[in-house]
Amino acid sequence: MQLQAQNPSGNRPPFPIQRPAAGLQIRVGFEMEYECPAPTPMILALNIHYSRSGDLVYPDHLITRPSVPVTAYRDLFGNWCSRLVAPQGKFVMRTDALINDAGFADVVAMHAMQVPVEYLPESTLVYLLGSRYVETDQLADIAWSHFGNGPTGWARVQAICDFVHQHINFGYQHARRTRTAWEAYREGQGVCRDYAHLAIAFCRCMNIPARYCTGYLGDIRIPQVPAPMDFAGWFEAYLGDRWYTFDARNNTPRIGRVLMARGRDACDVALISTFGPNILQRFEVWADEVVPG
Repeated sequence: MQLQAQNPSGNRPPFPIQRPAAGLQIRVGFEMEYECPAPTPMILALNIHYSRSGDLVYPDHLITRPSVPVTAYRDLFGNWCSRLVAPQGKFVMRTDALINDAGFADVVAMHAMQVPVEYLPESTLVYLLGSRYVETDQLADIAWSHFGNGPTGWARVQAICDFVHQHINFGYQHARRTRTAWEAYREGQGVCRDYAHLAIAFCRCMNIPARYCTGYLGDIRIPQVPAPMDFAGWFEAYLGDRWYTFDARNNTPRIGRVLMARGRDACDVALISTFGPNILQRFEVWADEVVPG
């Protein structure tokens, strides 16, 4: 059966698609417009994570106006990245993809146990350490005072999410790209990345590896949120023998996460790093469930 993607903004052409045998399909993408006074090198982490490449129905090819050469590579954390030089003047970047999704909410594994540090896989150890936005040294005493005498494993990470969810007041007007986990704790306000950074810091202080994630998370099968769509930030914690998704901002299992990049914190997964003066003139993100047309 031929379907069309929802098009709430009215400016994206429909995809002709086939409904998957199970699950759902999500249309994801963005469009950004920059004004550059001079040619400006850029590093981008704007593609869907390689672990979801098999789910892509229409790939998220990067399209630029005007067209410029784009070089792709994988960074130290395995994320797909691109590099280009934006020309002087108006420069637009865009992707528009269709992806299959199982339609399951985030896994809840109450039995998942905390692994003693001496038994953790070597690949997880870097996610125990402090990083640019995650000051474990400044938050260690606070973490142990709140979570040191409670349950361990899944319940401990969930207790951290509960605390952070209540402690930080969300608001886009509170966004500040330099805010750290320690500052988010002191100020009690922020956006999704601040929730993630503070929760990651507390996890690491409690000897639980935790890493930052960014990607698409639309209002899929929940009441619509009356705010502009943006990229989302959440985190993963290592328990038992695998990584699990946690989201201190929403603090409830969600459907339809589409991972773009992982790293120690937001510094490792900066969506766009620019090397020269520029002005972001326009920014739009979408992540809509496809419904019958």
